[in-house]
Amino acid sequence: MSRAIKHLLIGGLIIMTTGVPAATTATEKDLKLTIINPPNLYDPTPNGYSTAVIVPREARVAYISGQGGQDSTGALSPDFAVQVKQAYANLRAALDALGARPDQVAKLTVFVVDHDMSKLEVLTKNVEDMFGKALPAQTLIPVPKLAIDPMLFEVEAVVALD
Repeated sequence: MSRAIKHLLIGGLIIMTTGVPAATTATEKDLKLTIINPPNLYDPTPNGYSTAVIVPREARVAYISGQGGQDSTGALSPDFAVQVKQAYANLRAALDALGARPDQVAKLTVFVVDHDMSKLEVLTKNVEDMFGKALPAQTLIPVPKLAIDPMLFEVEAVVALD
């Protein structure tokens, strides 16, 4: 498979909006997400996510394709924790390219190869490091494999712009 196709498969960035300039700058006047954790439901925050997030009606929405743990050369560590840390660094780079901040991420979907509970601590630490208290809604999907055999983790995001 050509390098260009691999990058298309694993590192694409899709923005579902019209008229997006090449770079957008987030400012303090940007619309805020509303995080909802109902008191009558299990508190998900210790596991690094929120029950629901409301995106303001006026916001544009960007969809960031799944970011794996590849470094800038396309290399993947065989270590799960290293891949997760790099994937979140890659997600941060995609947010930066949009002019967005982590607190504008409404939803994450993470895919974990051969998930077990030992991996949850690694995932939670990385989410908390990136998002602090503004935890997005999140779904974890265990999978048998991802696009490239050495990939162990992938994260995609839905982001509210302005």
